[in-house]
Amino acid sequence: MDGVDLPERIGDYTVERELGSGGMGTVYLARSRGGRTVAVKVARPELAADPHFRARFRAEVDAARRVGGFHTAQVVDADPDAPAPWLATAYVAGPTLSGLLAERGPMDEAGLRLLGAALSEALKAIHDCGLVHRDLKPGNIIMADDGPRVLDFGIARALESTRLTSTGAAFGTPGFLAPEQAQGLDVGGAADVFSLGAVLVAAAGGQAFGEGTPMMLMYRAVHEPADLSALPEGLRPLVACCLAKDPAQRPTAKRLLDLLAPPTAGARAADEPAYPPTLVPPAAPPTPTAASAAAPTASSIADAPTATAAPHAEPRGAEPPPGFPQQSDLTPEAKNAPAGGNPTGRAAAVVTVALLVLGGVGYGIYAAAGPGSDASFPKATHELVIPESMVDGAYSRDIEGRLPADPQPDSKDRKRSTHYIADYTRTSAGSGKGGAFRTVHVYGSSGRYKDPEGDRDGLIGAMTVTGSETVSDPPRTIRVPGSDVDFRCTTVDNKTVCGWGDDNTTVAIAFTPTGSLEAAAAETRKIRDNIRKPITQQP
Repeated sequence: MDGVDLPERIGDYTVERELGSGGMGTVYLARSRGGRTVAVKVARPELAADPHFRARFRAEVDAARRVGGFHTAQVVDADPDAPAPWLATAYVAGPTLSGLLAERGPMDEAGLRLLGAALSEALKAIHDCGLVHRDLKPGNIIMADDGPRVLDFGIARALESTRLTSTGAAFGTPGFLAPEQAQGLDVGGAADVFSLGAVLVAAAGGQAFGEGTPMMLMYRAVHEPADLSALPEGLRPLVACCLAKDPAQRPTAKRLLDLLAPPTAGARAADEPAYPPTLVPPAAPPTPTAASAAAPTASSIADAPTATAAPHAEPRGAEPPPGFPQQSDLTPEAKNAPAGGNPTGRAAAVVTVALLVLGGVGYGIYAAAGPGSDASFPKATHELVIPESMVDGAYSRDIEGRLPADPQPDSKDRKRSTHYIADYTRTSAGSGKGGAFRTVHVYGSSGRYKDPEGDRDGLIGAMTVTGSETVSDPPRTIRVPGSDVDFRCTTVDNKTVCGWGDDNTTVAIAFTPTGSLEAAAAETRKIRDNIRKPITQQP
């Protein structure tokens, strides 16, 4: 790429050009000494300085080598001990699924079934090796001439162990990540199955959870039914099962493969293509420009736009067919789960259930006491409030898109946590009252936290880490004069984000347009004084 200083070599590989860059690192097209083409992903410097990242990176690379290259990009080399850890995979020529959809439009039912079968087979291979992909999306799927390939091993999963996505962070891509990911909970193979369901909706021309900010998409993934209206009628029951809120109620990748694979797949004629024409990439790889929707990539860092979504509608055909999924076909999490799909029946089998009824579909949100005793958590002294205006009237709360407070399940590090989301806009008199920014997006929680700064960094990461972001100002800790807490601030893409974490409140605030980190920290202190209030009566 013009104007970019490329490294001459990475390990034993000669670098030819940059394929893409983003929040996790930079990907280069390179050649081995024997002339084989590879894609080399190099970690960002701040990741290289994190010993936890290196340890996880080493373990994940060793595991990823066992997956094989049938439906993945084969890991061929890596050096987790290099000054900048790197990973080399076989280069897979072809457009991303997102690029192909933008170029050729949605797939028909036959194409969707073949795509789903191939992705199920890839996930089965990944899960059989004890791995979870965690970020399956159209931009991480290359449509090679021999079928889809799932990309992004090693660095992406190792990133999950760093302070960049620490306790409470939602690693993944909003719109495709599972509810348990959006809530910062432990994930298993069921999270990948949820993502696969969202990918099939996208391949049909829809968007499972509509459009909006990352926070809005994650909220819908947790609380609202998916929009399945873009799917053919015959696929809606199956995809509805993939997108179940409860991971224990989703089918395994193996069961999905059984349901999606053509019954005569093994007897296909020699001259019959394995995939319909819409899945065949251009004969010659296009040049790697940002404007090229079919640009070849082995990194998934630069996503092309997806097809326009169908209008948001209530899901139809959401009931699974008789006997699907079978108890033996559910994810491992389901083995000890209460039987039956009736949320009311399930309520009798758990300590506490808050039942949300959205769009006529009930989902159980579990709020059991959770691990850890009260004595092991800090005393509850403060809580968050969401006022109608802030900073002496400089910002007024937006009326549209208001969301209710969202109680969270307890975990070993968080107790009695409630999430809040609110958007504010500067008033006409705001600039004269200290309103330094045009819009303010507040994403935070109040409760009791053992690692409040970790939760703070998780919220900031959820707001900023997409895999294709541009970091203008790296994260920096700022202590505003007169403040009793440190603020962590960064500028990513078109927003400046600051956050804090104390024993009872953790908050990230996104400001637009971007400004200096010092100005954002000063504004964050004013907002903190407005929305963090003492608790007068202990629970």
